[in-house]
Amino acid sequence: MMNRPNDTQARAIALLIHMGQIVDVDASRRVLRNTYGLLGLSMAFSAGIAATAMTLKLPAPGLLLTLVGFYGLLFMVHKLSRSGWGVAGVFALTGFMGYTLGPLLSTIAAMPHGTSVIANALAATATAFLGLSAIAVTTKKDFSFMGKFLFVGMLVALVLSLGAMFFNVPALSLAVSAMVVMLMCGMILFETSRIVNGGETNYVLATVSLFVSIYNLFTQLLMLFGLGGNDD
Repeated sequence: MMNRPNDTQARAIALLIHMGQIVDVDASRRVLRNTYGLLGLSMAFSAGIAATAMTLKLPAPGLLLTLVGFYGLLFMVHKLSRSGWGVAGVFALTGFMGYTLGPLLSTIAAMPHGTSVIANALAATATAFLGLSAIAVTTKKDFSFMGKFLFVGMLVALVLSLGAMFFNVPALSLAVSAMVVMLMCGMILFETSRIVNGGETNYVLATVSLFVSIYNLFTQLLMLFGLGGNDD
């Protein structure tokens, strides 16, 4: 007959479990801290590149170059994410995305009340990110159940956006932008929850995921506030 652990053994087991939980919490906090630090730096760098592109009136790179550049750099970040070059890859990707944002901001700024549109989109993006991040960090709720829904939602949004592009339907474009805004809010909750609960342990990948969500949220809010509020 197997002997049951005595009180000393039981306390030792409980202590080991507790220590393991403390280590997990400390690791999650470290990843979260590193992610927010790198995210802040990469956002400042991207904003600087976008401002430079606006000042120099650089042309938009075009759809094909944008897709090749984005996915190529994203692939590079994933390949380098566990090496010291991963951080450099993050700045390369976010810098490129800042460059693609510059011409869009120039177009919006040239519209009536364009400066207000940019300011409102920026304020709404910051409010949404801070609020959703606070929910995920303080409640520590596991939002991993949203993963499949968000994936399917993005596929639907992609198909609808292609339809709006080829058939030139402004109302559909606005509907897609609103849909993407909701999906990106869900992505911020999902991604932050993964960091807090130990699902994501690589701060380089976590930074890129959050940056892309924030970028998409901001650009789609620009579309909503710009196209939706343009009566000319």
